[in-house]
Amino acid sequence: MREFWIAPSILSADFARLGEDVDAVIAAGADLIHFDVMDNHYVPNLTIGPMVCEALQRHGVAAPIDVHLMVKPVDRIISDFAAVGATYISFHPEASEHTYRSLQLIRDAGCKSGLVFNPATPLTWLEHVLHKVDMVLLMSVNPGFGGQAFIDTTLEKITRARALIDESGLDVRLEVDGGVKVDNIGRIAQAGADTFVAGSAIFGSDDYAATFAAMRNEISVALD
Repeated sequence: MREFWIAPSILSADFARLGEDVDAVIAAGADLIHFDVMDNHYVPNLTIGPMVCEALQRHGVAAPIDVHLMVKPVDRIISDFAAVGATYISFHPEASEHTYRSLQLIRDAGCKSGLVFNPATPLTWLEHVLHKVDMVLLMSVNPGFGGQAFIDTTLEKITRARALIDESGLDVRLEVDGGVKVDNIGRIAQAGADTFVAGSAIFGSDDYAATFAAMRNEISVALD
């Protein structure tokens, strides 16, 4: 039986009160805290770096930190996030000169490794490196900005990724990021995802706990 995790993305939080916002979503039921790290190079936006992760750790945030690197190159920043307590570190294969080496670098630093696939990136990379991956992250929007609409063709890709993972027999989580909301999370789970990144759907709601409860109910109904 798969365990389903919801990971609020702090890209949609109030940065003037980030510590309090993160505390609130953890209290409401978050399983992971998702970091969208953008460099204004690999993607057309600039967000946060390791100092924010370190600050949240000092604030007392103990939930696992799920770092999504939208940066190029990736190897240097991997070690920086590992040093400040990241749990998962995921990157895009197009942003690494040597994908296998970058995955191993994450694991050597004591973190769990993830590989991220843009909507138009084929899953064929997994044929060669799945045994080095702890998390497959499928983007259901084009990376770079929060608040985009879910791309429906991602559902088929989720199903194919789930089949690859199941056939491998490996313990690999399947995460989806982009446009995840109460009204589509059930379909995303039904397609095969077990980890869901949600930004504005959570931080933009009036009641975090009610939103988590509604999302978990939609997952349960879809899989019943």
